[in-house]
This record gives sequence, C-alpha cells and structure tokens, in this order.
Amino acid sequence: MSHQTGIQASGQLKDIFARARNGNYRLLKIVIESEQLVLGDTKPASQSWEEDYNTLVLPLLDKDQPSYVLYRLDSTNSQGHEWVFLAWSPDHSPVRDKMLYAATRATVKKEFGGGHIKDELFGTVKDDLSLSGYKKYLMSQAAPLPFSAAEEELRQIKRSEVHTDISVDTKQQTLQGVAFPLHGEAMQALQKFKDKRLNYVQLKIDFDKELIMLSNTELTELKDLPKRIPKDAARYHFFLYKHSHEGDHLESIVFIYSMPGYNCSIKERMLYSSCKNPLLDMVENKLQMEVEKKLEIDNGEELTADFLYEEVHPKQHAHKQAFAKPKGPAGRRGDRRITRHPGDGEEADD
Repeated sequence: MSHQTGIQASGQLKDIFARARNGNYRLLKIVIESEQLVLGDTKPASQSWEEDYNTLVLPLLDKDQPSYVLYRLDSTNSQGHEWVFLAWSPDHSPVRDKMLYAATRATVKKEFGGGHIKDELFGTVKDDLSLSGYKKYLMSQAAPLPFSAAEEELRQIKRSEVHTDISVDTKQQTLQGVAFPLHGEAMQALQKFKDKRLNYVQLKIDFDKELIMLSNTELTELKDLPKRIPKDAARYHFFLYKHSHEGDHLESIVFIYSMPGYNCSIKERMLYSSCKNPLLDMVENKLQMEVEKKLEIDNGEELTADFLYEEVHPKQHAHKQAFAKPKGPAGRRGDRRITRHPGDGEEADD
C-alpha cells in the first residue's frame, strides 16, 4: 500500500534517529503505539555487524506483532553509516496491523533518512530476516533469481498494486487482499436485500474478529435514513430508494459509506476505506446487484430527500442556453449575396 496513514514519529524517536546516524547504536526497533511511531528498543554494537546480527535482530521479532528494525552495518557512504531496513510482518499478526505497518513504512524511512538505508528486507517468518536471509537477498541482487514469497510481496507493495480475490463457501464470503471476510449473516442479509425482502442493510467491521458483520436490517423509510447513520463510527449502508421520476415508480439501490471524520481512529478510517471497493465488487459481480448510486458522507444530516433525489437523478444541462446562430465578423459586411434558381422569376430592380 502506498497511501500514507497520517502517523508520524514522536519527538523522542526523532532525537534517537539523529543520534543513531552518528553510529551510537547498532539497532533500533520502531513500533506504532497510540497512532504514533515510537522507539521499541535499542541495542549497541559489540562485535562486527555479521557477528551481532542474529543475536540482536531475531529476539526482537515478536511472533504476533509487526515492527520495523533499523540495523547498522559497518560500511559508510557519503551521508554516514549505512543501514538495513527490516519490515517485520508475521503471518499470524492481525490483518489491520499488517495494513497499518505496510502503509506507514515509507514514513519511517523518510523520518530516518532514505540516503542512509542501503538495503530493505520484508519478512513474514524469522528466516526471511535472519543473517542467512539477508545474504540470500544480497545474492539475488547481484545475480537476479526468482523472487521469494516475501520479496514478491514487497515488490507488490512497492508497486502499490492491490489485487482482490473473492471465493465463496457456505459460511462466509472471503474478500482477500485488503479486505476482511464477510460474515454469513451479513451475506444472507444482502441476499434478502437483493430479493427485496429487506429494504435496508447496515454492515460494520469487527476489528477483533477481522470480519465484516451485519449491524442493522431495520425497516427504513427515507425519513428514517439519517437516524441510521452513527455519529461516532463508520458503517456501510445499502438502501432501497423508492421514489418517482418523470412519472415512473423506481426502486434504486443506493450504497452509502458513512465516515464521521475525525471521530474515528486512523485505523478505522483506513480499514473501512480499504474494504469498501472489494465489498462493492462482490455485491455487483457475485450477487449481480446493480448499485445505482454510491455515496460517501460525514453525517446523516446530509441524507435529505432532495439530496438523494439529485444524486440518483443529477440535473443535466440545467443551465444550457438556447442555441444562437454565431454572429458574423464585426464591421461592414458587404452586399448580401442572393442565390436564385432558374424559374424563380425576375430579379428586383435596384
């Protein structure tokens, strides 16, 4: 993921970065806490970089929690000591944490100073970031070999490509890539909505279970819709908008993504935004549900009858002026030319 999360380095971490560039540390561990980049641990150099490597790096890689590690080599360049940047994202860590760390990695490198970073490794198991893993990486750089799974993932992240793969089973709809699974009850509710047995479905993300869950299916009239929008949490809404347009009675499916601005955490904003498109892709392509209009709002007060009508039926050419014949060039226009056909009669005397 290439987009930034808004997370920045704490003042203490910036101070540590400044001192570290001068060679005061062999290793820095950085973590995200309270939506800030903070120092997790430091280690001094005791031997050569190769002798220190496994002893210092591997014990700091938590099995369930992503982190960043900056490891100082013994070599230097024009800017000072050279460092290896290690991005640790273990397989069993929560998806939301993986996404957050992936999206913040560029910020860490920018804060530290990209010119100091010689190599960058990504790992999901400790072997990826071990000394032997690093040396394999160096060999692959010298003589390109097929990418490992970790290297391929890093390439994909750098290229900022997001691929969504959707598979179905009897219990849940799986949205892979940057999305969470859709719980079975939520899937059933969407099917009922498609069949017009429900006119409103609200979905929410359960961050602990890493699922998109059913939140509300209460019968909802247009006047009730603003009351369905939470003021302190994001939600997805599917509403069957029944109305008349140019004498026809219509039932239009409207998707509403409500995000009450800064009342939500960075994680919540990022995850709801990331899961939105895969969810819509599943609804439109797998359930064959035609979504007439997709809206993003801050609060329910925006959902007035006029607003919804104009969004579904936008006014086109409302201010279009009547066609006017272009005027000729200014000034004396000369004598008018009269074209006559044979048999039209005599020309008038001057």
